[in-house]
Amino acid sequence: MIEKINCSGDVIAIILRTNYYSDGIKFLTPDDYSQQLGYMNRPQGYSIKPHLHNKVSRTVHLTNEVLFIKSGKVRVDFYSQSKQYIESKILMPGDVLLLASGGHGFEMLENTEMIEVKQGPYAGEGDKTHFDADIADRIVIHP
Repeated sequence: MIEKINCSGDVIAIILRTNYYSDGIKFLTPDDYSQQLGYMNRPQGYSIKPHLHNKVSRTVHLTNEVLFIKSGKVRVDFYSQSKQYIESKILMPGDVLLLASGGHGFEMLENTEMIEVKQGPYAGEGDKTHFDADIADRIVIHP
């Protein structure tokens, strides 16, 4: 299953659930995203011709992150660009999350291992703005 978190016409996040299945190749992001997320399912014996990636200048305005949940259970809280809470989702082992815009926070519901991939170079604390969000009494978890 593929889930999209939307707010005011913007895609905040894309979740690729571990049970997703499709034949061939499917990109879940449009070509203009600075972080591309795709799914491939190829049969035994299928070959991808050796290749190099060319140097191409790109301009990146937002840091997108891709998280792979290796083990555990984590609640992800999604926020609009204006820091307003939208909803929460529970991620399980095998789930993949692309954070495309807006804000996010995490609560580890179990001991959790995640692998994070994002663009570089990393700008340190200049790369993010922290904000307070007291949502404990209004968490909405959609299945």
